Amino acid sequence: MYHNVIFAFVGFLFQGSSQATIKVDPATLPTFLTSSQVFRVTDKDTVVLPCDVSNLGTYVRVWKKGNAVLSAGPVKVSPDPRINLIQGYSLEIKEASPQDAGDYVCQIGTIEPREITHTVEILVPPRIFYVSSNGRVEAKKGSSVRLECKASGNPVPKITWSRKNNILPGGEQTAVTPFLNLESVDRHQAGLYLCTASNGVGEDVTQQIVLHVLYPPEISVESPIVHSAEGFEAQLVCIVHGESQPEVLWYRDTMQLDTTESRIMESRGSRHTLFIRKVHKSDFGNYTCVADNQLGKTRKSVQLTGKPNAAKFNSPSRGSWKDSYNISWVIQSLSPIEEYKLLFRRLPDSVTTSEDGHPQPVHHQSQKKLFFGKENKTYNAVNYNTATYGHGRQYIDRRTDWRDVILPAPTPSQSTGVQTMNYIIRGLDPGQNYEAKVQARNKFGWSPFSESFTFQTTDLDMSYPERPQLPRNVYNENEIRDMGITMYSSSSRVDLCAFLYFFGILLKIITSI
Repeated sequence: MYHNVIFAFVGFLFQGSSQATIKVDPATLPTFLTSSQVFRVTDKDTVVLPCDVSNLGTYVRVWKKGNAVLSAGPVKVSPDPRINLIQGYSLEIKEASPQDAGDYVCQIGTIEPREITHTVEILVPPRIFYVSSNGRVEAKKGSSVRLECKASGNPVPKITWSRKNNILPGGEQTAVTPFLNLESVDRHQAGLYLCTASNGVGEDVTQQIVLHVLYPPEISVESPIVHSAEGFEAQLVCIVHGESQPEVLWYRDTMQLDTTESRIMESRGSRHTLFIRKVHKSDFGNYTCVADNQLGKTRKSVQLTGKPNAAKFNSPSRGSWKDSYNISWVIQSLSPIEEYKLLFRRLPDSVTTSEDGHPQPVHHQSQKKLFFGKENKTYNAVNYNTATYGHGRQYIDRRTDWRDVILPAPTPSQSTGVQTMNYIIRGLDPGQNYEAKVQARNKFGWSPFSESFTFQTTDLDMSYPERPQLPRNVYNENEIRDMGITMYSSSSRVDLCAFLYFFGILLKIITSI
């Protein structure tokens, strides 16, 4: 039998010349019942290629791949043990590998050979075979970096970049590209980058690249000004970053500080703290933390002061009265506040500001001579533009100028370091916007000015609620405006001045009758 098959196969090889003159009835020729197909098979799976034929007769069916004959008739020719004929003449390939991909031809040895072609694609899961610098990249600050990732598989894998616990430097969560370009890197671009290869076959694969950015130390201070008081603890904090942990030293002016019983230096990760356990007056001043590594040295200063913090207003932005406003604020100061300086003005159409961004008063506080009868007394003039009134006396003319009031601070009711103050500003215009700032002084000096605060008087003709009574040594704006002075001297001195002023007015009325 096998001899007959061999003879038939040999006849098939030479049929082109020997049967060239033979005429065959087309109705007797074999016909394929199977059409050409594409088979996509995962690596290591089994694929079966069908080749069903009707009316085969004495013709020989042959499987070929390229020039290699795999089978002829019922006889397997290929020596590959993974290749077999099953279910008659279907070609089976076990444990298919990428080398098995290609075109497989099932051919019938007619005078003009008839054939179908099956294409086998072996689907291979992705595999990453290259990442930049074996996954560890070092670069100096300001340089450019190219992160690259290469993968194999079928279909060709897609490369997706991401960053562990962070976004990419461009602001996106992921980027699909074979390589990632980073320009002018700094410490914020350092970290763990993930390269993921995927092609829809099997599971995605990921490898990581650690980017180290080498840079001189970078320092930020938790607070550039630390407020404290005698007998209290102070903490001065520097946050230090640097590739390879820098050495950090503390200085007071130019003197390097060492740890003592009252002064302790502590480092926890990037946080470096100088503790001063019980602050003395001599401890106030400027401190510097200096960080040093092999790429450079950096320093940052912190000021320790006993002065108050800037105040914060806590009154509502819209008042309840037409011509008055109850303004209040809170301030942090571990030492008692001795006095406040309140500045306010009606907002003009355009506001002139100084270089530091604060609205500028029209005049600085100055000494003005005021004459009442024969007596010569000196009082502090309010910061207003002035105009002639009576016999050379001064009075307020422009309502949009800055006005200031010096207020003695009440005795703190508690020692929490938070102190409060309120003051009723009178003599305002209905339905107008006003701007205010405040400054506080304790025994160590004046605080910075607060941020500007705006408030508005009501324009409704409403009956006023009862207003709080002012302490005897604090005067309202009506009194200040009528007398043309800022009164913050002793109460007896102010009472005498007010008496003389109103007595003069009364005398003029009597003499005119």
